[in-house]
Amino acid sequence: METKRKILIIEDEHDISRILRDYLTKNQYEAAVASNGQDGLLMMDMLQPDYIILDIMLPDLDGIDVCREIRRRNNIPILILSARGSDTDKVLGLGFGADDYMTKPFSLSELLARINAHFRRYDSMMTERDGAHLLRLANLEIDKKAYKVTLNDNEVSLSAKEFELLHYLASNKNQVFSKSQLLDAIWGYAAYGDENTVTVYIRRLREKIEADPSHPVVLKTVWGVGYKFNHE
Repeated sequence: METKRKILIIEDEHDISRILRDYLTKNQYEAAVASNGQDGLLMMDMLQPDYIILDIMLPDLDGIDVCREIRRRNNIPILILSARGSDTDKVLGLGFGADDYMTKPFSLSELLARINAHFRRYDSMMTERDGAHLLRLANLEIDKKAYKVTLNDNEVSLSAKEFELLHYLASNKNQVFSKSQLLDAIWGYAAYGDENTVTVYIRRLREKIEADPSHPVVLKTVWGVGYKFNHE
């Protein structure tokens, strides 16, 4: 029997958490609920979930602080829920390590589509067997089986989505991709997504692999078109 993937919901609004739990359970996931940030962190350590849905407005810890603490411990995918829909909130949430962002009220079917898209992409990355699993580009090494990146022989800490975006661009070096194409390739839902997510992730990758993130030489912007992995 196939093991169900575990999703932890950290949400203090009982009606929302109950609906999410029941809907995810109906759609073949194992769902657990924590009603505050402290319990969420404890349950994360106990349950070792495969995915986390995190509300920003929690009664004890700010959701952004919880997100940052989760990311400090591991690279579990995190989708943030918030009643605040401004671009500033989105950049802030993603900047502290979230992989995705949805604004309340939200569509359950869209939420499920995003979660399913993440796991399809992850499974595809993990089951690829054709060709070498290592990409070596100058002083950068990308190991798709281990989800590991090293720069100048030092390991670079990346979240799952950061790794997938870097691997995709590096696997198609010198090819230019629009934000919409990258959103579809990495997150799997161009029709639903916010292209600002791609901008944030490119910025975060530059901060981790570029010698001077303000003047990138690896992850280049092609103005009016998109981004490319620059390699001679």
